[in-house]
Amino acid sequence: MSRLLVRLTATTLALALSGCALVRLDRESKAFYASAVLAGRIEAPGCTGAPLIVAAWQARPDGPALAHRTLLHEPGGFELVVPPGRYGLFAFCDRNRNGAPDPGEPSGASAGEPVAVADAGVVVMPDLAVGDGSGESTTAGRAAAAWPAFTGHHSTQAGALADLDAPAFSAENGRRGYWEPMAFFRETGGNLYQLEPYDPKRIPVIFAHGATGSAQDFRGFFDHLDRTRYQAWFFQYPSGASVDSMAYLLYWKVFGLQVKYRFEKVHFVAHSMGGLVVRRFWGRHGQQLAPLTSSFISLSTPWAGETSAETGVKHAPAVVPSWRDMEPGGPFLVSLFDTPLPAGVDHYLLFGYRGSAGLTRPNNDGVVTLASQLRGPAQAEAKLVYGFDEDHVSILSSPRVWALVNTLLANADTAADTAAGAPRPAGRVETTFAFDNPGGPPPGLPWLVLRRPGGGTADTLVIPMSAADSGRPIGPIPAGVYDTSLVVPAFKAEPAVQRLRVRNDRTAALSFRLVPRGELAGYIGADDGAFGMAAGGFRPPSRTVRITSVTLAGAGVSRHVVPREDAATDPADCTVSGTDAAFPAGFCFFDLPAGEYELTIQAKGHRPHVSRHQVTPGRPGPMAPVVMVAE
Repeated sequence: MSRLLVRLTATTLALALSGCALVRLDRESKAFYASAVLAGRIEAPGCTGAPLIVAAWQARPDGPALAHRTLLHEPGGFELVVPPGRYGLFAFCDRNRNGAPDPGEPSGASAGEPVAVADAGVVVMPDLAVGDGSGESTTAGRAAAAWPAFTGHHSTQAGALADLDAPAFSAENGRRGYWEPMAFFRETGGNLYQLEPYDPKRIPVIFAHGATGSAQDFRGFFDHLDRTRYQAWFFQYPSGASVDSMAYLLYWKVFGLQVKYRFEKVHFVAHSMGGLVVRRFWGRHGQQLAPLTSSFISLSTPWAGETSAETGVKHAPAVVPSWRDMEPGGPFLVSLFDTPLPAGVDHYLLFGYRGSAGLTRPNNDGVVTLASQLRGPAQAEAKLVYGFDEDHVSILSSPRVWALVNTLLANADTAADTAAGAPRPAGRVETTFAFDNPGGPPPGLPWLVLRRPGGGTADTLVIPMSAADSGRPIGPIPAGVYDTSLVVPAFKAEPAVQRLRVRNDRTAALSFRLVPRGELAGYIGADDGAFGMAAGGFRPPSRTVRITSVTLAGAGVSRHVVPREDAATDPADCTVSGTDAAFPAGFCFFDLPAGEYELTIQAKGHRPHVSRHQVTPGRPGPMAPVVMVAE
């Protein structure tokens, strides 16, 4: 069962772990803050019924060196963890399942120069196509032929089918994910698992475990779930990793499955630290998903953290990365409620109070204090706050808790289907699009942007799409008038904007042509904080750095922009307009000829940032958030 082991102090940690274990934990923690996650998508139309193996290789003087690889049961998203360096990708369809690329097997390699990875966090790589075996003849393909065969059989692709009794979901493996998060991630990743094939008639319920926990913690909930109405998905992740990183990983997985399945409702049930992961997921990334209705049920979540986590960070000989996010008053918890839950997401806060208070320990559930479980902002946003005479672990096996969770799920669905007793007027949008880029690399995913005329970000819907969505109705979309655009990195949509009226129970039609366009856009990232960015962590835009000017020069072009008072603050705005612009923490340049460019960013109170970038129309290039250095 999941227990919040951040209560371990430096002394108890030293007693609990051997010297070798402490050395291993220290190594794991340092590696986590010195690595980045390469995230991307694989297209492989010719690979059906066989696994894909995707590898990150590091550019070295003696040739490509294998850095990390993983197995996908089908095309889609991937994540690979690497230290600083210059990286490319190689993938192949393992038709004979021997773990090695053989002649004739579909393969593919990333185009262009290797991508520089200098900092921890996430680097979103260009999509990779696995085709007719053309990857064999590349430098990476020739090197891959000499790599040892991949022996893993565990898919890290979102939606992988799994058995709840599998060793990967055991309590032992959950503890390993806490104490050895980097090794856990490299071997099995973090993933959103299904126990049965997707059923579009049933609503997904995602269960997220807590510290040291595993999917098996929710066996009672699964056994009592109304499976005629719901399907259970389990988010299994290394709970010793940064909570920020795991929130982004959860977003990446939900994003991939929503693009694939187009579900319109999803519910979350999260225990302990899992509640922090889900709340950060909604706060940081919820607006990047297609409109969803959802309930979020948290159980025994330490909304205000744990004082023992702060003690451990300051005094323990080795530190679990997630402890830093559990420090009361620390950067993570201070910012947790900065962004409200998206419209349509209702939070139900359940807590336990069967603990033993003492002179040094306030009222608690045996692990988390009531003050932490009932932090003010968490109660303020909750639609219901309900307590149980259960401790931190028994709340997972209580029939009364199971019954209330089932009632909340059913009530949430009923409430989502009606507003003030009447159905919500909504229709669908059928978007047809075609890329004018024959022979080019696979384009990125399109994003359909629908904005109310004269409205701002709050009046905007952003819907991620895939190539399969061309000509397929998507919805429901609230009825009304919208200015609509289709945004694809390194492509220009024609027309740029179309006025659209969505009518109740009707399907409105759009059509776009996408032509290659050279562009460079980016933003100033928030400061790392005291401990730096963790592997897989999302760096949000800075709220304190203010750009004064941005200059781009190269390929016979020189551009200079300064923020205007009326400048848009949303990068999607300048992408739609196709006009060079700067805003307080970002910039964008368009219609650039192919070539190498020098980027110079000036910001008040900071040293100038200078970097070089390759621009190729029709080929999006990953650009990490820029971190400015104070003078």
